[in-house]
Amino acid sequence: MSRLRLSCLASCFAAWALAFGALAQNPQVAAAQTAAPALSANAPTLDVPTEIARQRQAVVTLREAILKSDEQREAACWQKFAVNACLIETRRIRRQALDPLAQQDLVLNAQEREWRSAQREQRLLDKQPATQAAP
Repeated sequence: MSRLRLSCLASCFAAWALAFGALAQNPQVAAAQTAAPALSANAPTLDVPTEIARQRQAVVTLREAILKSDEQREAACWQKFAVNACLIETRRIRRQALDPLAQQDLVLNAQEREWRSAQREQRLLDKQPATQAAP
């Protein structure tokens, strides 16, 4: 029964990893694709931080789920004869599941930096005409 559960979890993680495979293969392209709609001219400026926060929360939720299932797999390893081999496999599965999340964190950080830079440039542009009109 527990083997069936573990194989089901492994297949779920594998499917999830395939969904985020594009991020792992080319994070720069994925960052450009995800940043473009978020930072478009017709999007309100307050939506960008909200969207980034929502995506960060989704990443945190997935990470917690992965770590919880990892704890269950580790506990099952201690019931087996070949504990070390099972623990090594568990760590490998955890790394494979967490790597796309780390890539997503990098993409979100890049989006946030880009948004902050755009906000900073806009503030500077707003200040510039006021200083030029004074003299």
